[in-house]
Amino acid sequence: MLDLTYATPKPKVIAGAKHDWELVIGMEVHAQVSSNAKLFSGASTRFGAEPNSNVAFVDAGMPGMLPVINDYCVAQAVRTGLGLKAEIHLTSAFDRKNYFYPDLPQGYQISQLYHPIVGEGEVLVELGDGTARMVRIERIHLEQDAGKSIHDMDPALSFVDLNRTGVALMEIVSRPDIRGPEEAAAYVAKLRQIMLYLGTCDGNMQNGNLRADVNVSVCLPGAYEKFRETGDFGHLGTRCEIKNMNSMRFIQAAIEFEARRQIAILEAGGAITQETRLYDPDKGETRSMRSKEEAHDYRYFPDPDLLPLVIEQAWVDEIKAALPELPDAKKARFIAAYGLSEYDASVLTADLDAAHYFEAVVAAAGDGKLAANWVINELFGRLKKQEQAITDSPVSPAQLGAIIRLIISGDISGKIAKDLFEIVFTEGGEPAQIVAARGMKQVTDTGAIEAAVDEIIAANPDQVEKAKANPKLAGWFVGQVMKATGGKANPAAVNEIVSAKLGI
Repeated sequence: MLDLTYATPKPKVIAGAKHDWELVIGMEVHAQVSSNAKLFSGASTRFGAEPNSNVAFVDAGMPGMLPVINDYCVAQAVRTGLGLKAEIHLTSAFDRKNYFYPDLPQGYQISQLYHPIVGEGEVLVELGDGTARMVRIERIHLEQDAGKSIHDMDPALSFVDLNRTGVALMEIVSRPDIRGPEEAAAYVAKLRQIMLYLGTCDGNMQNGNLRADVNVSVCLPGAYEKFRETGDFGHLGTRCEIKNMNSMRFIQAAIEFEARRQIAILEAGGAITQETRLYDPDKGETRSMRSKEEAHDYRYFPDPDLLPLVIEQAWVDEIKAALPELPDAKKARFIAAYGLSEYDASVLTADLDAAHYFEAVVAAAGDGKLAANWVINELFGRLKKQEQAITDSPVSPAQLGAIIRLIISGDISGKIAKDLFEIVFTEGGEPAQIVAARGMKQVTDTGAIEAAVDEIIAANPDQVEKAKANPKLAGWFVGQVMKATGGKANPAAVNEIVSAKLGI
């Protein structure tokens, strides 16, 4: 089982010229809410629409237009909070965050600073070394997304697309519990997995539907433990925030560069300036974007157009009762119910569609371990080669289950099963009918196998003597018999008869 470490995670240690340094990372993950309408208007959220076609008057900041809360977006935030084992606040409120931005027509963003809808929660993050860490969630709040400025369509002009303006975002804020680049990427991946299971965010990082701001600081060994004991952020180094990361690989690379940049400054006697930075993937480095604003610079105040949001516990309970089985629970069940290894269960639950496919194969085949082996090794491998998703698999769960049943019944061998799988993958068809029509059924008639063994032994007397002197060489006869029978002979029967005939 996984080794769970909570308060004292093993940090990423970077050797500087003068000291060893440890990383401290906190993250703000912005997840676009899966909803057909925006947070405060009925405008569509469809991605890829014509620029400025999904814009209501309130999104465009027209005078006199009032926001109206989308209760489905609220339900999605509550659902996400429950999935992260977080506290749901029955009363929350919206604030105006004032700043000028060309693709934010209102001149402010409606967000939640003082009274977020979701409080403290936690995420179990599994690491590559077989351990797992619990990362604490500080809060989740709802807010509007901004639009999109486009600077590469004209050498002298910038264009603004307001389709994304007003789309609901969940900002998921972690505690500074993350201690390395790999752990940061694993944390985002786990959040993404949970929200995909919940159906609250589609997790599409390429489209910007899931992106992260990464706060990075470095400290000397022992400082983080003092912070955890006292809660005093003074023990940690000055942080810099890397904005709008939308790739797991880039998140890791940006953290690595930023940590080394800060270490070089500190060891040269300088001081870290708290600021917002951007990551340039082409150069593999971060660069300064602006000095970090504090909360008072945004002039937050309660939004006068929106009453406090009050929800009922009964509604929260109703949402909780309808939650699907989440990744950790599904993984534990796969291990307990089907006897799978930790690794196989992790692979099969990493994607919800894959988990559903696997369970359908088990239902058709009746053997969890064999089903896992075939789904992971044969199907996933073939789909990867074809660059196809599990939802586009040409082999249905019923077909793969039928192949496995033929193995269990002894009608085909494992080798024949692979040939059969390839036929079904490329041509389709019902496995049992293909076996019958193409004469692929395994030879289990011991008389026929014995005759083949006798023929091979008679034709190879020198090899017989070698096998008697060294029983390991009996495998040569097994291979010859399998070749002579076109791979149809039952391997166990062949082994038994060859051993008996050679007297070994």
